[in-house]
Amino acid sequence: MKSRRRPIAGALHSGLRLGGRLDQYVASLFIGSYAVALLLVTGIFVIINLASNLENYLRPGLDGVSPPGWLVAKLYVYQTPFLFLEVAPFVTLVGGLFTASRLMKNREVVAGLAAGVSVRRMLLPVFLLGGLLGAGMFGFREWVAESLGARRDALVDYLVERRPEPVLENVWVKDMQGNPVRVDAFYPGIDGQPPRLEGLGATLRQGERWTNVVAKLAVYDAASKTWQLEGGTREDVYGGAKTREPITTLSGEDFTPRDLRTAWKGRRHPTELSFAETLELLKRDPDAIGWQTLLQSNLAFPFAHLVLLFVGLPFLLGHARSKGPSGGLWVFFLCLCYFGADFICRSLGLQGQLGPLMAAWLPILFFGSLGGVLFSSVRT
Repeated sequence: MKSRRRPIAGALHSGLRLGGRLDQYVASLFIGSYAVALLLVTGIFVIINLASNLENYLRPGLDGVSPPGWLVAKLYVYQTPFLFLEVAPFVTLVGGLFTASRLMKNREVVAGLAAGVSVRRMLLPVFLLGGLLGAGMFGFREWVAESLGARRDALVDYLVERRPEPVLENVWVKDMQGNPVRVDAFYPGIDGQPPRLEGLGATLRQGERWTNVVAKLAVYDAASKTWQLEGGTREDVYGGAKTREPITTLSGEDFTPRDLRTAWKGRRHPTELSFAETLELLKRDPDAIGWQTLLQSNLAFPFAHLVLLFVGLPFLLGHARSKGPSGGLWVFFLCLCYFGADFICRSLGLQGQLGPLMAAWLPILFFGSLGGVLFSSVRT
C-alpha cells in the first residue's frame, strides 16, 4: 500500500493568494501598528513644537492679558496635520517595524520560512499598504494646504502679533503675463470683510508700452472681479512720452486674493505649498527653479513611504547580523541619512544649485536602490 504524501501546509495555498488569510492577518497587524506609530511619532513632534512655542503664544499683550488657552488648543487642531505630514514616511516605517517585530516575537517568520513562505511574500501587505498610504498622503497634503493653512496662519498671527486681523506683509506676485506686483500689506478679510491691500505697486508691460500703477488702498470686489482703488494713478511710458491719470479700478483677473496669499506662502512656507498652489505659481513664473523643485518634490513625496520600508525592514529582519538594539540603531541612522539628504537636495534645488529633477528624486533613487539591495539579501 503506497503512502500518500501530504503537501506541506495544505491550507497555505489560500494564504498565499493575494488577499488571502495570510495577507489579511499581516495587514491587520500593520493597521494596528500604524495607528500606534501615528499616535507615538506625531504626538512626540506635537509636544516638541508646543514646548518650543507655548511661552510665545501665551505671553501677555500690551494690555497685560494673555490669550485664552483654548485658542492654543484650536491652533494645534490645525497645526497637527502639518506636523504629521512632515513625519508621515517615518510613521509608515515605524508601523512596518512594529509589524515585523510582532511577527518575529511570535516566531511566525520562522514558521513561515519552514512552510516555504518567503519573508518578502509575508510582508507584501505591508508594502502594498505603505504604497497606498503614500498615495493617500498626496491627496491629504492637498486638502490640508487648501483647507487648514489659512486658518492656522490667522491664529498664529493673532497669538504672536496680537493683531485682531491677520496681515500678510511685503507680498510679491506676478500676473499671468509675468509682470511684477508689489503689495506692502494684504488683509485677507475676516467676518465678511472683503480682502484689501495697502501700498499697491504694479509694473505692466505691453510691447513697448510700460504702465506703472500705484494706489494707497485697494479693495477686492468679488462680484466684478476687480480691485477698487483709492488714491490710484496710472503712468504710461511709450516712445519717451509719459502720461499720468487717476484710476479707480484694476482688473482682478490677473491676481486675486488667493494668488496673493499663495505667493506670500511660497516665500514664507514653501514646503507647505500644495501641488495645485505650486503649479499656479509656476504658471506665473515658468523659469523659477524654486517652483520647479517644489513641484517635483510634491510628486516624489509619496515614494518616501516605500523607500523607508525597503531600507529599514532588512536590519530588523537580521540583515548583516544586525539583531536587537543594533538593528534598530542602524534603522534610525539610515532614516536620519535619508531625511538629511532630502533636506540638503531640496535646499540646493530651491537655491538653483541643483536641477529640480535631481533635487527631488536623487534621495528617492539612491535610498530606494539601497533598500532594494538590502531587502533582496534578507534570508528567505
